[in-house]
Amino acid sequence: MAIKKTNAMRELDKAKIKYDIFEYDIDENYLGAVSVASKTGADITKVFKTLALTNDKDELFIVCIPGSDEVDLKKVASIVQSKKVDMLELSKLKEKTGYIRGGCSPIGIKKRHLSLIHESCLKKDFIFISGGQRGLQIKISPNDLINFLNMEVKNLIIE
Repeated sequence: MAIKKTNAMRELDKAKIKYDIFEYDIDENYLGAVSVASKTGADITKVFKTLALTNDKDELFIVCIPGSDEVDLKKVASIVQSKKVDMLELSKLKEKTGYIRGGCSPIGIKKRHLSLIHESCLKKDFIFISGGQRGLQIKISPNDLINFLNMEVKNLIIE
């Protein structure tokens, strides 16, 4: 059965960026990256979760970090020159990004925002990111992703 193209896949196709797709069964109770890694057999350090953060001016920032790590909100706030950043309220995720929890991709968001990715991606030949829907992962070169989204590569995790 053919996979229905997501916005993320359409954008990559249009830009002629090479990627592979991995489908997996979802469990509504376990939508996190650790679950994705176990269901796809991927190394958790290569499964990057996409987080939507906002600051006090209601500006949206997209952050991609390895699935087993935790984002350091103070580091991100410093990078984006804000006093404070927090996770975007789940109730606003679809409205702001066009995606739902467990299916948020850094690619294909309604409009481009400052996007950051953890520096560990540079040590990988490829990483996995959400394909834009639950149960779908995109395997992509981190350099292709960084260049396509003009991402800033930073240390974003709690050490």
